[in-house]
Amino acid sequence: MKLAAQPKLETIITKMSSGYDLIIIGGGPAGLTAAIYAGRFGLKTLLIEKAILGGLASTTFHIDNYPGFPEGISGMDLANKLEEQARKYHVEITYGPVTAIENDHKHKLVQVENKKFKSKAIILATGTEPKKLNIPGEAELRGRGVSYCATCDGPFYRDKDIVVAGGGNSAVEEAIFLTRYAKKISIVHRRDQLRADQVLAKQALEHPKIFILWNSMVEEVKGTNRVEEIVLKSTVTEKKSIVKANGLFIYVGSIPQTGFLKGVVSLDEHGFITTTGRLTTSVSGIFVAGDVRNKSLRQVVTATADGAIAADEARKYIEAN
Repeated sequence: MKLAAQPKLETIITKMSSGYDLIIIGGGPAGLTAAIYAGRFGLKTLLIEKAILGGLASTTFHIDNYPGFPEGISGMDLANKLEEQARKYHVEITYGPVTAIENDHKHKLVQVENKKFKSKAIILATGTEPKKLNIPGEAELRGRGVSYCATCDGPFYRDKDIVVAGGGNSAVEEAIFLTRYAKKISIVHRRDQLRADQVLAKQALEHPKIFILWNSMVEEVKGTNRVEEIVLKSTVTEKKSIVKANGLFIYVGSIPQTGFLKGVVSLDEHGFITTTGRLTTSVSGIFVAGDVRNKSLRQVVTATADGAIAADEARKYIEAN
């Protein structure tokens, strides 16, 4: 008896794929807001998130500058509310890493592991991830005293001494958050004044648990099984010093999650997606929203605004085509 030929993997993938009006890649505030608007527009929408809905915002303990919440709101609570609102408008949500995007002019194909999803338009809202210092000991001691998320790991440092690297909003916000656990927090900043907003900087400077190490940078992390010492270098004299610490929290910027987009859409020299004021990319039918695009202010409020605009532009594109 002759066996029937087995279909190729590509054929199987095609049969598994689903057709959508819009696919949103990324489930942070930008992606979730785009999903809410797309659902309200009546677009059949799929949102793909590789990890946790809410993105980096979900790891923020307290968001104090999002309109409508005068007492502030936790990042996770905000993410949960956005998800609930998106599901209210029948947005489908799936999880997994997007590895490739194909454009055959009439449709866009999005590869997620062994599946392909088809849509008329795409919104890229993949966000960013914390930038590493790339210093000796950082990789070896990650998870053993080196951290990039105070909300995640802060409770492990009750009555401990901590170093926070950075001087922007994220570094200062997280240093203030860590005061509820740690005995002492030393902010290491390479300049002679903080880059954080004045309100945050004032809180840090006046807090009895926070100390600022000006004109300094972290050069090495030392420890046998856990962080024990931080080697600092002066940005003025280049003299080195050692600070005893149980943990190092790093907040020195972010890098865009666009590795799978090289050769798909235009990126700037830092890897951020280049765009116009209408949030269009270099490819027709592919839009961008949130921190992954090249812009001057990366905040939750600007991400949600991007999401709304990108969804509206996607709607117009779909209707026109």
